[in-house]
Amino acid sequence: MSDYPNHPASTETSTVAGRDRPGTINGAFWAFLASAVIGLLSGVLAFANKDALVEATRNANRQGGAQLTEAQIDQAATFIIIVGLVIAVAFALLYLLFAVKLRAGRNWARIVLTVLTALQLISVIFSTNTIMGYLSVLAAVVGVVLSFTTPSNEYIAATKVAR
Repeated sequence: MSDYPNHPASTETSTVAGRDRPGTINGAFWAFLASAVIGLLSGVLAFANKDALVEATRNANRQGGAQLTEAQIDQAATFIIIVGLVIAVAFALLYLLFAVKLRAGRNWARIVLTVLTALQLISVIFSTNTIMGYLSVLAAVVGVVLSFTTPSNEYIAATKVAR
Protein backbone atom coordinates (compact mmCIF):
# COMPACT_ATOMS: atom_id res chain seq x y z
CA MET A 1 0.00 0.00 0.00
CA SER A 2 1.19 3.49 -0.68
CA ASP A 3 0.84 6.57 1.45
CA TYR A 4 -0.75 8.49 -1.41
CA PRO A 5 -4.48 9.20 -1.16
CA ASN A 6 -6.85 7.48 -3.55
CA HIS A 7 -8.53 9.45 -6.29
CA PRO A 8 -12.20 10.09 -5.64
CA ALA A 9 -14.63 7.92 -7.54
CA SER A 10 -16.39 9.39 -10.54
CA THR A 11 -19.60 11.12 -9.56
CA GLU A 12 -21.02 11.34 -13.07
CA THR A 13 -24.35 9.55 -13.01
CA SER A 14 -27.77 10.15 -14.47
CA THR A 15 -28.21 13.12 -12.19
CA VAL A 16 -26.31 16.36 -12.17
CA ALA A 17 -26.20 18.32 -8.93
CA GLY A 18 -29.23 16.40 -7.70
CA ARG A 19 -31.18 16.99 -10.90
CA ASP A 20 -32.62 14.18 -13.03
CA ARG A 21 -31.87 13.99 -16.72
CA PRO A 22 -34.83 15.51 -18.59
CA GLY A 23 -36.93 13.50 -21.00
CA THR A 24 -35.82 15.73 -23.86
CA ILE A 25 -32.21 14.60 -23.41
CA ASN A 26 -33.32 10.96 -23.22
CA GLY A 27 -35.51 11.49 -26.28
CA ALA A 28 -32.62 13.07 -28.19
CA PHE A 29 -30.39 10.15 -27.22
CA TRP A 30 -32.90 7.61 -28.53
CA ALA A 31 -33.55 9.65 -31.68
CA PHE A 32 -29.83 9.72 -32.49
CA LEU A 33 -29.60 6.02 -31.73
CA ALA A 34 -32.55 5.35 -34.06
CA SER A 35 -30.90 7.42 -36.77
CA ALA A 36 -27.72 5.38 -36.41
CA VAL A 37 -29.56 2.05 -36.57
CA ILE A 38 -31.64 3.13 -39.58
CA GLY A 39 -28.47 4.33 -41.32
CA LEU A 40 -26.79 0.98 -40.68
CA LEU A 41 -29.81 -0.90 -41.98
CA SER A 42 -29.77 1.27 -45.08
CA GLY A 43 -26.12 0.42 -45.65
CA VAL A 44 -26.76 -3.30 -45.22
CA LEU A 45 -29.81 -3.20 -47.51
CA ALA A 46 -27.63 -1.68 -50.24
CA PHE A 47 -26.28 -5.19 -50.80
CA ALA A 48 -29.81 -6.27 -51.75
CA ASN A 49 -29.91 -3.50 -54.38
CA LYS A 50 -26.58 -4.41 -55.96
CA ASP A 51 -28.25 -5.56 -59.18
CA ALA A 52 -29.93 -2.17 -59.61
CA LEU A 53 -26.59 -0.44 -59.02
CA VAL A 54 -24.87 -2.70 -61.56
CA GLU A 55 -27.59 -1.92 -64.10
CA ALA A 56 -27.31 1.83 -63.49
CA THR A 57 -23.52 1.62 -63.87
CA ARG A 58 -23.94 -0.41 -67.06
CA ASN A 59 -26.32 2.23 -68.50
CA ALA A 60 -23.95 5.05 -67.55
CA ASN A 61 -21.13 3.10 -69.17
CA ARG A 62 -23.08 2.80 -72.45
CA GLN A 63 -24.22 6.43 -72.46
CA GLY A 64 -20.79 7.79 -71.57
CA GLY A 65 -19.04 5.81 -74.27
CA ALA A 66 -16.72 4.12 -71.78
CA GLN A 67 -15.59 0.59 -72.43
CA LEU A 68 -15.79 -1.02 -69.01
CA THR A 69 -16.04 -4.79 -68.90
CA GLU A 70 -18.76 -6.59 -66.95
CA ALA A 71 -16.19 -7.54 -64.32
CA GLN A 72 -15.14 -3.90 -63.92
CA ILE A 73 -18.76 -2.80 -63.61
CA ASP A 74 -19.39 -5.48 -60.97
CA GLN A 75 -16.23 -4.46 -59.08
CA ALA A 76 -17.24 -0.79 -59.20
CA ALA A 77 -20.69 -1.61 -57.81
CA THR A 78 -19.19 -3.71 -55.03
CA PHE A 79 -16.71 -0.93 -54.21
CA ILE A 80 -19.49 1.67 -54.04
CA ILE A 81 -21.56 -0.52 -51.72
CA ILE A 82 -18.60 -1.24 -49.42
CA VAL A 83 -17.64 2.44 -49.23
CA GLY A 84 -21.26 3.31 -48.44
CA LEU A 85 -21.37 0.67 -45.72
CA VAL A 86 -18.09 1.92 -44.19
CA ILE A 87 -19.48 5.47 -44.15
CA ALA A 88 -22.73 4.22 -42.57
CA VAL A 89 -20.79 2.37 -39.85
CA ALA A 90 -18.59 5.42 -39.19
CA PHE A 91 -21.61 7.73 -38.90
CA ALA A 92 -23.40 5.23 -36.65
CA LEU A 93 -20.42 4.98 -34.31
CA LEU A 94 -20.02 8.76 -34.23
CA TYR A 95 -23.72 9.25 -33.52
CA LEU A 96 -23.54 6.67 -30.74
CA LEU A 97 -20.42 8.19 -29.16
CA PHE A 98 -21.70 11.75 -29.25
CA ALA A 99 -25.22 10.75 -28.16
CA VAL A 100 -23.73 9.14 -25.05
CA LYS A 101 -21.76 12.33 -24.38
CA LEU A 102 -24.90 14.43 -24.94
CA ARG A 103 -26.71 12.26 -22.43
CA ALA A 104 -23.91 13.05 -19.97
CA GLY A 105 -24.62 16.75 -20.49
CA ARG A 106 -21.75 17.72 -22.79
CA ASN A 107 -22.59 20.79 -24.87
CA TRP A 108 -19.80 20.12 -27.37
CA ALA A 109 -21.43 16.77 -28.20
CA ARG A 110 -24.70 18.56 -28.95
CA ILE A 111 -22.85 20.87 -31.35
CA VAL A 112 -21.05 17.99 -33.06
CA LEU A 113 -24.33 16.07 -33.43
CA THR A 114 -25.90 19.16 -34.98
CA VAL A 115 -23.05 19.40 -37.51
CA LEU A 116 -23.27 15.67 -38.33
CA THR A 117 -27.03 15.99 -38.79
CA ALA A 118 -26.54 18.97 -41.10
CA LEU A 119 -24.05 16.95 -43.17
CA GLN A 120 -26.50 14.05 -43.30
CA LEU A 121 -29.30 16.39 -44.36
CA ILE A 122 -27.16 17.88 -47.13
CA SER A 123 -26.30 14.37 -48.29
CA VAL A 124 -29.99 13.43 -48.46
CA ILE A 125 -30.91 16.62 -50.31
CA PHE A 126 -28.22 16.35 -52.98
CA SER A 127 -28.27 12.62 -53.70
CA THR A 128 -30.69 9.97 -54.71
CA ASN A 129 -31.91 8.43 -51.51
CA THR A 130 -34.31 5.87 -50.16
CA ILE A 131 -37.03 6.07 -47.56
CA MET A 132 -34.49 4.70 -45.05
CA GLY A 133 -32.24 7.70 -45.68
CA TYR A 134 -35.11 10.09 -45.13
CA LEU A 135 -36.16 8.31 -41.92
CA SER A 136 -32.60 8.37 -40.63
CA VAL A 137 -32.20 12.10 -41.20
CA LEU A 138 -35.67 12.75 -39.74
CA ALA A 139 -34.72 10.92 -36.54
CA ALA A 140 -31.47 12.91 -36.34
CA VAL A 141 -33.32 16.21 -36.84
CA VAL A 142 -35.73 15.24 -34.05
CA GLY A 143 -32.70 14.53 -31.86
CA VAL A 144 -31.21 17.96 -32.61
CA VAL A 145 -34.49 19.73 -31.90
CA LEU A 146 -34.94 17.86 -28.60
CA SER A 147 -31.38 18.61 -27.57
CA PHE A 148 -31.97 22.36 -27.90
CA THR A 149 -35.22 22.62 -25.93
CA THR A 150 -35.36 24.55 -22.66
CA PRO A 151 -35.12 21.49 -20.34
CA SER A 152 -32.12 20.25 -22.33
CA ASN A 153 -30.45 23.66 -22.17
CA GLU A 154 -30.98 23.81 -18.41
CA TYR A 155 -29.60 20.28 -17.96
CA ILE A 156 -26.49 21.03 -19.99
CA ALA A 157 -25.96 24.31 -18.12
CA ALA A 158 -26.34 22.50 -14.77
CA THR A 159 -23.85 19.87 -15.91
CA LYS A 160 -21.36 22.56 -16.84
CA VAL A 161 -21.71 24.20 -13.41
CA ALA A 162 -21.36 20.85 -11.61
CA ARG A 163 -18.05 20.16 -13.34
